[in-house]
Amino acid sequence: MSALPATTDVVIVGAGPTGLTLACILAARRIPFVILDRLGESANTSRAAVVHARTLEVLEEAQVADRLVARGHIVPRFTIRDHDHVLATIHFEKLPTRYPYTLMVPQQITEAILLQRLREFGGDVYRPWELKDLRQDGDGAVATLATEGGDPLTVRGRYVVGADGMHSMVRERAQIGFSGDKYEQSFVLADLHMDWPLSREEVMLFFSPEGLVVVAPLPGGSYRMVATVDDAPEQPGMDDVQELLNTRGPGNGAAHVKDIIWSSRFRVHHRLADHYRAGRILVAGDAAHVHSPAGGQGMNTGIQDAVALGHALAAILGGHADETALDAYERTRRPVAQRVVAFTDRMTKAATLRGHVSRRMRNTMLGLLGRVPPVTRLLATELAGLRNHNGGQPSPVE
Repeated sequence: MSALPATTDVVIVGAGPTGLTLACILAARRIPFVILDRLGESANTSRAAVVHARTLEVLEEAQVADRLVARGHIVPRFTIRDHDHVLATIHFEKLPTRYPYTLMVPQQITEAILLQRLREFGGDVYRPWELKDLRQDGDGAVATLATEGGDPLTVRGRYVVGADGMHSMVRERAQIGFSGDKYEQSFVLADLHMDWPLSREEVMLFFSPEGLVVVAPLPGGSYRMVATVDDAPEQPGMDDVQELLNTRGPGNGAAHVKDIIWSSRFRVHHRLADHYRAGRILVAGDAAHVHSPAGGQGMNTGIQDAVALGHALAAILGGHADETALDAYERTRRPVAQRVVAFTDRMTKAATLRGHVSRRMRNTMLGLLGRVPPVTRLLATELAGLRNHNGGQPSPVE
């Protein structure tokens, strides 16, 4: 790879799905940019694993939607259960989209496909460069970077975008507030092989007094499990995962764990950036919003941020719009994230009710609402990211 340029139009900090998507949009429109990441190589664990319909729609522009579908596992419905009792079934098959399903695909595959497409456009990620400082003036911003064993250097961009996650230094240096809190529970995440008695055409959310557990099929016959735990072990093992499935999943110990591919413990926050822009500095993805993994919304919201921001920046830098397009980016995308944070918070709190009476009331209400087609269609539309979109038509900022 060539040396880092001293100046460019857009500096993107962070090469996860959000940053890579933004880079692909800019590359497709021939806008000069630099994308850099502090890691020496991209992540090799799956982390986010859900790609929703709206995300596939917006990724068509970068010509990666079909590649993702080819590598993923199609799931046409989402069920909410209390052990063996199905409380509600949410169908995606009749949604007004070219992708009437949830696509399960590990994040490392999503990142690999986006990186391959970026390289086809002639771009690449500069690694491992870590942001040490960021200062802006009226014409742009200067990022100070460092790499292990090397001298610091600077790169100046007309705009700098922070796609560098929840602990974003870009957001911090721009003095953008990150309002919210964290959940008391920790979360266990594991990819595993197991004998599973239920359909591989469902993502399943199980309620229980001990907490929620989500089981989703992955490509190649494996499964993703996410569960809330008061105090999870640092690296959950087979016995930990088996116990969670025994106590919260289908009855009679029907699931049998064969092996753990990888596992992790993490804490979850629900936070939203006070603004998405501070002068020439912008934030997107987890740098702008974090929330519960319920519903698999995080990566999807970030990718959609990236496409909208890419369109706005390309219009400005191509001379087709003024900087009010960046105000439109915040005006349209921040309310989406605000709704996602609220929606996933309600799902998480409903799933983790512990009182017998409140759980019985919740189950009764869900059982009734799950029989009302307009309600289940609304939930499917919300989960798929299609709310306020008409058959895949872009919003004004996109």
